[in-house]
Order: sequence, then structure tokens, then C-alpha cells
Amino acid sequence: MRWRRVGEVVAVVAVVVATALLGGVAAEAEAAAARHDYEEALRKSLLYFEAQRSGRLPHGQRVAWRDHSGLTDGLEQGVDLVGGYYDAGDHVKFGLPMAFTVTMLSWSLLEYGDDVSAAGELAHALESIKWGTDYFIKAHTMPDELWAEVGDGDTDHYCWQRPEDMTTSRQAYKVDRDRPGSDVAGETAAAMAAASIVFRQSNPHYAHLLLHHAQQLFEFADKYRGKYDSSIAEVKSYYASVSGYHDELLWAALWLHRATGRASYLDYVVDNAHQFGGTGWAITEFSWDVKFAGVQILAARLLMSGEHEERHREALERYREKAEHYVCACMGRNAPGGADANVERSPGGMIYVRQWNNMQYVTNAAFLLSVYSGYLAGEGEGGGVASCVGGGSADAGEVFALARAQVDYVLGSNPRGMSYLVGYGDKFPARVHHRAASIVPYKDSKEFIGCAQGFDDWFGRKTANPNVVVGAIVGGPDRRDRFKDDRENYMQTEACTYNTAPMVGMFAMLNRLSRRESTATSRPAMGLSVNR
Repeated sequence: MRWRRVGEVVAVVAVVVATALLGGVAAEAEAAAARHDYEEALRKSLLYFEAQRSGRLPHGQRVAWRDHSGLTDGLEQGVDLVGGYYDAGDHVKFGLPMAFTVTMLSWSLLEYGDDVSAAGELAHALESIKWGTDYFIKAHTMPDELWAEVGDGDTDHYCWQRPEDMTTSRQAYKVDRDRPGSDVAGETAAAMAAASIVFRQSNPHYAHLLLHHAQQLFEFADKYRGKYDSSIAEVKSYYASVSGYHDELLWAALWLHRATGRASYLDYVVDNAHQFGGTGWAITEFSWDVKFAGVQILAARLLMSGEHEERHREALERYREKAEHYVCACMGRNAPGGADANVERSPGGMIYVRQWNNMQYVTNAAFLLSVYSGYLAGEGEGGGVASCVGGGSADAGEVFALARAQVDYVLGSNPRGMSYLVGYGDKFPARVHHRAASIVPYKDSKEFIGCAQGFDDWFGRKTANPNVVVGAIVGGPDRRDRFKDDRENYMQTEACTYNTAPMVGMFAMLNRLSRRESTATSRPAMGLSVNR
């Protein structure tokens, strides 16, 4: 119940961190490895996406307390919109955060897919992406038409029901030529382009289909420009596009460039760099709404890897400068220069951006910092460094150490000793703000639970939820590491798909790294070697 929620480099990163183990951070890293079972965290994170499924559930569904729901979505509009994901603890299908979730799941696999596969979870990770992209294919009914929302947030929030019992509106809303939505169309294009790369080897026909949709959606987003919350008033109180649509257009173009290799998409990113704010905005957050830091890091990657033509260099260098502003802001290394110079940290070390669902910024920052540390580590002999405002710097090992510290905070290395990944560890939130988790499972009691009845009989209970929504990452603690495990405290206890999505790759990579560390520390110190 919230009104706005607001690869190949892996080996290089491992070398950087393994080298760091020879220095002063060894004890801390070893302790973290001993504390956390990243493989367990990975398995559980992927279960969460099954708990969030809408539509007809498959035979292989592992989250047994969920059942079929939303089976008539799109019927009133004469289109099949069955499927997709509920974004959080309610039952509206919001297109923008759903697409961002799929983009981040895909990016996780592109960076750390080998580690996901080594842990035996690749099939589940691919299923989590495909459940989203199958829905986007349905929702993209014409080249210039995309269904961007199913359900209405206002009526949905008046009810506390299981998704299997929904009596709330399932009205569907679209963007088209007359009612543009460049942000939601751009993000959906990015999701399908990124996913097309993921499926290129295992399912080339599907990958081609996704890329076709991505290209059409990008053309639609760019040709008919406008904010989707101006076209769909019902979304404005929940997922308003505060940052506008320029970041999504740049984001989509970069993913299409990565998927196709076509210089025209990079030309678009370079030609619009200043006008769209890509090289103008110095940003200290990355989220479903604000993509600039992700855009800047993707652009910097092209510069650092040499995947560009000489005419692109100057603009890409400006993108890198802004990417490193974000990295240094998270590190607290930018010279003081206003409230946006650096990101606040809690006493326990958590990156803190804002009160509502702060954990989304923590998990997204951890991912961006980790991948950027890999790009730095692969840059020339000895690796590169991030240049901070005012003359400071941060090397790859330091950047990665902060990324790992944020993941460990999520898993329980924090002042409360609380795991904010539900179902992981000895102590985690038991009263998650989640309708389906808080009510007796449909398979156990098919007796209909009405709109108000859910509030009367289930919402106000002080006991733990009857169902554990394993793998969910809740909104998390405040700026002073305080957390109240209360179903009514939705700012802190509601979980969202885009909180967990970037952690899939992180957990997999850290699982491999922690195993390497365990092996290294079991050897005599003089015998430890690091091989590139």
C-alpha cells in the first residue's frame, strides 16, 4: 500500500578481489565468506519471481502456496494480457517496473551467467526472464501500441485479497501514437533487447523475436515522444516517471547496440548525449525510474573495451566522467559540493537514498559498482581507477569491496543482524506487506476471501505471515539502520521484484568468489598464487 515506489569480466574481478585478500582486507573478506551462503541466497532469490507470477502457473511451479490468477486480464479490451508479474505485495501489473526487473535480470546473466550456471540455477534464471518477456510479446499488440498496465492501483489498495480471489478492477491501459509513453516503451525495448542476447545461444528463434519487438518499440518510443504517466493517469500516484523519458531512450539504444552491434544505435546515444542529459546529469541513484547512472556505465564500458569508433570517443569520455561521479558518490569520494555530491551511509554502512523502499537503491548500487569494478579491472595493465570530483580516486578492488559490503548488509551483516532477504538466515522479516503471503494459501482453503474480509481477518494480525515469500528483498531499514517488522509498515516491509533482480547475478558471482577464497585460505600463505 504505497503511493509511489519511487561474463567475461567476472574472472578479472575475481583476480582483483583475490589479490586484495593478500592485503589488509583478508580477515574481513574471510569472515564474510564464512557468514554467508551465497548459493542459498541465489536459489532463494529466484524462487521469489515464481511467487510474483500472474496468470496460469506452470506444472513446474515451486512456490506451492500460489495458484492461477488474473486469467481474464485484457478480456474487456479484446487482448490476451494473461501472465507477467505483480510488482510487489499488490496485484496491479505495472509495465515500467516489470520491464526494468527483466532488464536487470538479463544484465545479471550477461555479466555473471557462467556463475549462475555453475550453481545449477541457469534454467530457473532463464524462466524468470522468459515469464516477463512472454508477457511483453503479448502486450506489444501493434508496432505503435503497448499495453502498459493491468489493474488500477486505487481500487486494488482498498482491498486485501489473495490474487486468486481478486474482485478489483482489471482494466488495462495502453500507450500508442495518440497517447505516447516513451519511458515505458523504451524500458520494454531495453528489456527485450537485453533478453535477446541472453537467449541467443539457447533459443535463437526466440531471441530473434525479442529483438524484433525491441526494435519496433524503440522506434515507437522515439518517434512518438511523451511521458506515459501523462497518457495513463492511473499510474501517476504509483510509478510516475519523474526522470522523464530521455534516460529510457538512451538506455534502450545502448541495449540495442549491444544486441545488434549497429553503429546507428551508438550514434543515437552520442548525438543525444547532451540534449537528453546523458552527459549532463550527475546522478547519485539508479532505479526503475532514474536510469542515467546505468546509461553512463554502459556507455563507459564501450569506451573502456574499445567497442566504438573514433568519432564516438569524446562523448563516451563524458559519459564515463558521469559514470564515475556515481561510483565515487557511492564511495563517498567526491569533493563536497552540495547535497548530491555523495550518497549518505547509515551507521551500519548501508547506502541510503530515501525513506521509501531504500533497499532498491542498495541492491542496484551493489550491482552497478560490481560490474564497473570489473570494467576497471580489465582496463589495461594493472587495471584502471575511477576519477572522483576534486581529484580523488577509487580502484577496482575498493569499488568491488563496497559492492560486496552492500550485499552482505542485505544478508545480515548489519547492526540488527537481520537478513532483509526473506527466508534467508536465522532472522528475517516475518510480516512482509504482501497480500498473498499474509493470507491462508488458496490450495489449503478455497473459501472466497472478500475485499474487506482480508483486512478484517488477516491484515491486522500480529503473527507471522502463513506463507514465507522466500527471496523477496523488503524495503529495508531507515537511515539509522532501524527496522520495524510490521505488515502495516509498508515503507519498510513491502518487497518489490526490482529489489531482488540485480542480486541474482551478485549472489552467483559471490558464491564462486567465496568458494575460491575458502580454497585459498586453506593453503599455506606462502603458497597462495593468483592466476590471470
